[in-house]
Amino acid sequence: MSEGSMGRILVVEDDSAIRRGLVDCLRFGGYQPFEACDGKAGLESALALDLNLILLDLLMPRMDGLTMLKELRAAKPHVPVIILTAKGEEEDKVRGLRAGADDYVVKPFSATELLARVEAVLRRSAERPSPVRVIEVEGRRVDLERREVRHEGGGGGGGGEVASLSDKEALVMQYLALHRGRVVTRDELLQRVWGLDPRGMHTRTVDMAIARLREALRDDAENPKVISTVRGKGYMLAPSALPDKPAGSSERREGSGE
Repeated sequence: MSEGSMGRILVVEDDSAIRRGLVDCLRFGGYQPFEACDGKAGLESALALDLNLILLDLLMPRMDGLTMLKELRAAKPHVPVIILTAKGEEEDKVRGLRAGADDYVVKPFSATELLARVEAVLRRSAERPSPVRVIEVEGRRVDLERREVRHEGGGGGGGGEVASLSDKEALVMQYLALHRGRVVTRDELLQRVWGLDPRGMHTRTVDMAIARLREALRDDAENPKVISTVRGKGYMLAPSALPDKPAGSSERREGSGE
């Protein structure tokens, strides 16, 4: 792996000795490390940098790791995260995984173990769908960066008008697009979009967001063309949806031979 290609890794750790050890280990492994000394600085760096992975301590000043993880997942849901936990902190490890972490490493750990975990998570993340910016579906153009739906003139779209989306509605649409071709459950949306633990929770939050999203899309709930309800399971985006990828996406396209 060449430095900077799939190896831009941010280390967020308040203990300077541990942080330096992690940075040195990653650099030795051929990665390009960045570092932050607390959760607030880590979040700022994570939002500003184009990263491939984040190593995240949980117990930190200014902003703890779980709070940073939730903020990160709202803004950049596809950046993989490995949490760093102390031996015996089983509850923190579980909370981190539920909040959206991809893996964990228990301190103290060897350089060999750390690099193996990093390589495994990067390998899995390379197989994920690329982030979606624009979705073309059934006469609608959904721009997730602008948070808007543009309807084509005539037909079922109607008038070339524009409807606004909230941040959560845009994230729901993006998540459905990233997982098109399968049913996405309400619990999954609660966990991945809202960052909530769905166990034992009875809420209409997801259904209300879908209803508002359908209203913006002008998608008839009784005969939906864009977002289908799979009774007793969840929701699915129409197979006709065509998501556009960001420039430089490495996702292989069918028939491209790339």
